[in-house]
Amino acid sequence: MALHFLLDRASDADVGDEVVLSGTEAHHASAVRRVRAGERVSLGDGHGARLDAEVVDAQPRAVTVRVLSRTDEPAASPRIVLAQALAKGDRDELAIQAATELGVDEIVPWQASRSVSRWDAAKAVKGRQRWSTIVREASKQALRVRVPAIAEPMTTSTLARRAAGSRMLVLEPTASAALTAEAWREGDERDVVLVVGPEGGVSPEERALFADAGATAVRLGDTVLRTSTAGPAAIALIAAALGRW
Repeated sequence: MALHFLLDRASDADVGDEVVLSGTEAHHASAVRRVRAGERVSLGDGHGARLDAEVVDAQPRAVTVRVLSRTDEPAASPRIVLAQALAKGDRDELAIQAATELGVDEIVPWQASRSVSRWDAAKAVKGRQRWSTIVREASKQALRVRVPAIAEPMTTSTLARRAAGSRMLVLEPTASAALTAEAWREGDERDVVLVVGPEGGVSPEERALFADAGATAVRLGDTVLRTSTAGPAAIALIAAALGRW
């Protein structure tokens, strides 16, 4: 099934019910994806509910589907959290898009000391909305029924405090330990928080703060990846190690 749409009301529907897509989702279904009556699609509420359905009627402003089956996907445990440093251009956006497709469960915008991009209060609101739109569309592309949450932007000190209740891994090209050498104990349900720095990397002061909080510095390989690719590459390795893939 290649067509997936998100609808908050999907959580209220069950087999045999008819559900109507409206607004932007109706436009996407009818005008962009050009669904037609009789075609199979899936719907999700973004929080675990998945409806397999058949299109009954497709109009530009309203697409009606009939629910054929329903499944409810439990939340992942442990969760994979990406703390992505703000980056110039669209590199941070590329990172969160790919991370969503690869299965990240939450994304934290991180205002690192070396971030060229800076979010003041007003820009933080718009930036978070922009990131939410990106992960929503990426979730639809990947047929995900759980859309990653976008946390409030964090400073380095705020992010470090999160290490106390999680397993925090800081990507650092000079680290002695490789990510692939990490041991994963069955039953450890702590969030895996992956910290990815900006173009200039994680500063020595930030590395020290994270280490004092209990984080582990790990490297991916012998080459240095851009901030747009480092996180997704690491997430793929972690997903495989956790048995998701």
